Amino acid sequence: MLRKIFFPLLMGVAGCAVLIALGTWQVQRLTWKTAILDQITATIIAPPVALPANPDPVADEYLPVMVSGQIIGAPLSVLVSTADNGAGYRTITAFQTDAGRTIAADFGFLSLDDRGAALPTGQATLTGNLLWPDEVDNWTPEPDVATGIWFARDLPAMATALNAEPILLVARNIDPVSPTVPMPVGIEGIPNDHLGYAITWFMLAIGWALMTGLLIFRTLRQKDA
Repeated sequence: MLRKIFFPLLMGVAGCAVLIALGTWQVQRLTWKTAILDQITATIIAPPVALPANPDPVADEYLPVMVSGQIIGAPLSVLVSTADNGAGYRTITAFQTDAGRTIAADFGFLSLDDRGAALPTGQATLTGNLLWPDEVDNWTPEPDVATGIWFARDLPAMATALNAEPILLVARNIDPVSPTVPMPVGIEGIPNDHLGYAITWFMLAIGWALMTGLLIFRTLRQKDA
Protein backbone atom coordinates (compact mmCIF):
# COMPACT_ATOMS: atom_id res chain seq x y z
CA MET A 1 0.00 0.00 0.00
CA LEU A 2 2.76 2.44 0.91
CA ARG A 3 4.39 1.72 -2.44
CA LYS A 4 1.18 2.75 -4.24
CA ILE A 5 0.86 6.13 -2.55
CA PHE A 6 4.58 6.95 -2.25
CA PHE A 7 4.91 8.75 -5.58
CA PRO A 8 1.72 10.90 -5.32
CA LEU A 9 2.59 11.69 -1.71
CA LEU A 10 6.11 12.72 -2.73
CA MET A 11 4.79 14.90 -5.56
CA GLY A 12 2.21 16.41 -3.25
CA VAL A 13 4.73 17.32 -0.56
CA ALA A 14 7.23 18.65 -3.11
CA GLY A 15 4.60 20.70 -4.96
CA CYS A 16 3.19 22.19 -1.77
CA ALA A 17 6.68 23.01 -0.55
CA VAL A 18 7.49 24.88 -3.77
CA LEU A 19 4.19 26.78 -3.79
CA ILE A 20 4.44 27.71 -0.11
CA ALA A 21 8.03 28.88 -0.67
CA LEU A 22 6.87 31.10 -3.53
CA GLY A 23 4.06 32.53 -1.38
CA THR A 24 6.47 33.18 1.48
CA TRP A 25 8.84 34.93 -0.92
CA GLN A 26 6.01 37.20 -2.06
CA VAL A 27 5.20 38.04 1.57
CA GLN A 28 8.84 39.03 2.03
CA ARG A 29 8.66 41.10 -1.15
CA LEU A 30 5.50 42.75 0.20
CA THR A 31 7.34 43.80 3.36
CA TRP A 32 10.25 45.12 1.28
CA LYS A 33 7.99 47.04 -1.14
CA THR A 34 5.87 48.50 1.67
CA ALA A 35 9.00 49.82 3.38
CA ILE A 36 10.11 51.44 0.12
CA LEU A 37 6.70 53.06 -0.41
CA ASP A 38 6.68 54.34 3.17
CA GLN A 39 10.12 55.84 2.60
CA ILE A 40 8.99 57.49 -0.65
CA THR A 41 5.91 58.90 1.07
CA ALA A 42 8.04 60.31 3.90
CA THR A 43 10.32 61.93 1.31
CA ILE A 44 7.43 63.43 -0.65
CA ILE A 45 5.80 65.11 2.36
CA ALA A 46 9.02 66.30 4.00
CA PRO A 47 9.58 70.08 4.36
CA PRO A 48 10.66 71.61 1.03
CA VAL A 49 14.24 72.73 0.46
CA ALA A 50 15.95 74.96 -2.07
CA LEU A 51 16.64 73.57 -5.53
CA PRO A 52 19.97 71.68 -5.37
CA ALA A 53 22.79 72.92 -7.59
CA ASN A 54 23.18 69.53 -9.26
CA PRO A 55 20.22 67.30 -8.38
CA ASP A 56 20.79 63.59 -8.84
CA PRO A 57 18.04 61.61 -10.63
CA VAL A 58 18.41 58.76 -8.13
CA ALA A 59 19.32 60.39 -4.82
CA ASP A 60 16.97 63.37 -5.31
CA GLU A 61 13.97 61.58 -6.81
CA TYR A 62 10.81 62.94 -5.07
CA LEU A 63 12.84 65.61 -3.23
CA PRO A 64 10.45 68.35 -2.02
CA VAL A 65 11.56 71.74 -3.36
CA MET A 66 10.34 75.33 -3.22
CA VAL A 67 11.38 77.82 -5.90
CA SER A 68 10.37 81.34 -6.86
CA GLY A 69 10.55 82.79 -10.35
CA GLN A 70 8.39 83.17 -13.40
CA ILE A 71 7.10 81.26 -16.40
CA ILE A 72 8.89 81.95 -19.66
CA GLY A 73 7.89 80.92 -23.16
CA ALA A 74 4.97 78.80 -24.34
CA PRO A 75 3.91 75.69 -22.39
CA LEU A 76 3.88 72.12 -23.62
CA SER A 77 0.78 69.95 -23.19
CA VAL A 78 0.97 66.25 -22.35
CA LEU A 79 -2.18 64.30 -23.14
CA VAL A 80 -3.49 62.51 -20.02
CA SER A 81 -6.67 60.98 -18.66
CA THR A 82 -7.57 61.15 -14.98
CA ALA A 83 -10.23 59.40 -12.93
CA ASP A 84 -11.42 62.65 -11.36
CA ASN A 85 -11.26 65.07 -14.29
CA GLY A 86 -11.38 62.95 -17.44
CA ALA A 87 -9.24 63.65 -20.48
CA GLY A 88 -7.02 66.69 -20.63
CA TYR A 89 -3.44 67.86 -20.57
CA ARG A 90 -0.56 68.16 -18.16
CA THR A 91 0.90 71.62 -18.58
CA ILE A 92 4.70 71.70 -18.66
CA THR A 93 6.42 75.07 -18.79
CA ALA A 94 9.86 76.57 -18.64
CA PHE A 95 10.28 78.23 -15.25
CA GLN A 96 13.10 80.69 -14.64
CA THR A 97 14.06 80.84 -10.98
CA ASP A 98 15.16 83.97 -9.16
CA ALA A 99 18.67 82.50 -9.25
CA GLY A 100 18.58 82.62 -13.05
CA ARG A 101 18.20 78.89 -13.68
CA THR A 102 15.59 77.56 -16.09
CA ILE A 103 13.92 74.27 -15.24
CA ALA A 104 10.82 72.43 -16.43
CA ALA A 105 7.76 72.80 -14.21
CA ASP A 106 4.64 70.62 -14.23
CA PHE A 107 1.77 72.99 -13.43
CA GLY A 108 -0.84 70.25 -13.50
CA PHE A 109 -4.07 69.50 -15.31
CA LEU A 110 -6.12 71.48 -17.79
CA SER A 111 -9.21 70.06 -19.47
CA LEU A 112 -9.35 69.70 -23.23
CA ASP A 113 -11.49 72.84 -23.45
CA ASP A 114 -9.30 74.86 -21.09
CA ARG A 115 -6.02 74.25 -22.89
CA GLY A 116 -4.40 77.59 -23.53
CA ALA A 117 -5.83 79.22 -20.40
CA ALA A 118 -3.58 81.98 -19.11
CA LEU A 119 -1.07 80.77 -16.53
CA PRO A 120 0.18 83.02 -13.72
CA THR A 121 2.28 85.91 -14.97
CA GLY A 122 4.98 87.70 -13.08
CA GLN A 123 6.46 86.35 -9.86
CA ALA A 124 5.28 82.91 -8.74
CA THR A 125 6.29 80.41 -6.08
CA LEU A 126 6.11 76.68 -6.70
CA THR A 127 6.24 73.98 -4.06
CA GLY A 128 6.49 70.42 -5.28
CA ASN A 129 8.74 67.46 -5.87
CA LEU A 130 11.52 66.67 -8.28
CA LEU A 131 10.77 63.84 -10.68
CA TRP A 132 12.50 62.13 -13.56
CA PRO A 133 9.53 60.41 -15.27
CA ASP A 134 9.94 57.07 -17.01
CA GLU A 135 6.95 57.23 -19.33
CA VAL A 136 8.41 56.77 -22.81
CA ASP A 137 8.55 53.40 -24.57
CA ASN A 138 8.71 52.12 -28.13
CA TRP A 139 4.97 52.66 -28.54
CA THR A 140 4.93 56.33 -27.51
CA PRO A 141 4.06 58.57 -30.48
CA GLU A 142 6.33 61.43 -31.36
CA PRO A 143 5.12 64.82 -30.08
CA ASP A 144 3.14 67.07 -32.37
CA VAL A 145 5.56 69.97 -32.54
CA ALA A 146 3.12 72.20 -34.41
CA THR A 147 0.48 72.05 -31.69
CA GLY A 148 2.78 71.51 -28.70
CA ILE A 149 0.98 68.28 -27.76
CA TRP A 150 3.04 65.46 -26.28
CA PHE A 151 2.01 61.93 -25.37
CA ALA A 152 4.36 61.31 -22.44
CA ARG A 153 6.66 63.31 -20.20
CA ASP A 154 9.91 62.83 -22.09
CA LEU A 155 12.05 65.03 -19.85
CA PRO A 156 15.25 65.19 -21.93
CA ALA A 157 13.31 66.09 -25.09
CA MET A 158 11.06 68.52 -23.23
CA ALA A 159 14.02 70.21 -21.60
CA THR A 160 15.52 70.73 -25.05
CA ALA A 161 12.22 72.10 -26.41
CA LEU A 162 11.92 74.47 -23.43
CA ASN A 163 15.61 75.42 -23.45
CA ALA A 164 15.74 74.32 -19.82
CA GLU A 165 17.80 72.08 -17.57
CA PRO A 166 16.60 68.44 -17.57
CA ILE A 167 14.99 68.94 -14.16
CA LEU A 168 11.24 68.59 -13.63
CA LEU A 169 9.48 70.10 -10.64
CA VAL A 170 5.97 68.68 -10.28
CA ALA A 171 3.99 71.39 -8.52
CA ARG A 172 1.96 70.58 -5.43
CA ASN A 173 1.13 74.18 -4.61
CA ILE A 174 1.20 77.23 -6.89
CA ASP A 175 1.15 80.80 -5.64
CA PRO A 176 -0.58 82.80 -7.10
CA VAL A 177 -3.37 80.39 -7.95
CA SER A 178 -3.17 78.87 -11.41
CA PRO A 179 -6.09 77.72 -13.60
CA THR A 180 -4.40 74.33 -13.67
CA VAL A 181 -5.22 71.61 -11.15
CA PRO A 182 -1.97 70.35 -9.59
CA MET A 183 -1.22 66.68 -10.15
CA PRO A 184 1.34 66.17 -7.38
CA VAL A 185 3.77 63.31 -7.10
CA GLY A 186 2.42 60.32 -5.17
CA ILE A 187 2.83 56.58 -4.80
CA GLU A 188 -0.47 55.72 -6.48
CA GLY A 189 1.23 54.75 -9.74
CA ILE A 190 3.82 52.49 -8.10
CA PRO A 191 2.53 48.90 -8.22
CA ASN A 192 2.50 46.78 -5.09
CA ASP A 193 0.78 43.52 -6.03
CA HIS A 194 2.80 41.17 -3.84
CA LEU A 195 -0.08 40.44 -1.45
CA GLY A 196 -2.23 39.24 -4.33
CA TYR A 197 0.63 37.11 -5.64
CA ALA A 198 1.19 35.61 -2.18
CA ILE A 199 -2.49 34.71 -1.79
CA THR A 200 -2.45 33.13 -5.25
CA TRP A 201 0.54 30.92 -4.43
CA PHE A 202 -0.92 29.88 -1.06
CA MET A 203 -4.29 29.06 -2.66
CA LEU A 204 -2.51 26.97 -5.28
CA ALA A 205 -0.70 25.14 -2.46
CA ILE A 206 -4.05 24.37 -0.80
CA GLY A 207 -5.44 23.18 -4.12
CA TRP A 208 -2.38 21.03 -4.75
CA ALA A 209 -2.71 19.48 -1.27
CA LEU A 210 -6.42 18.75 -1.81
CA MET A 211 -5.79 17.18 -5.19
CA THR A 212 -2.98 15.08 -3.72
CA GLY A 213 -5.26 13.95 -0.90
CA LEU A 214 -7.99 13.05 -3.39
CA LEU A 215 -5.55 11.06 -5.52
CA ILE A 216 -4.26 9.13 -2.49
CA PHE A 217 -7.83 8.49 -1.30
CA ARG A 218 -8.83 7.07 -4.69
CA THR A 219 -5.68 4.97 -4.81
CA LEU A 220 -6.42 3.49 -1.39
CA ARG A 221 -10.04 2.80 -2.36
CA GLN A 222 -8.90 0.96 -5.47
CA LYS A 223 -6.52 -1.09 -3.31
CA ASP A 224 -9.34 -2.01 -0.94
CA ALA A 225 -11.59 -2.96 -3.85
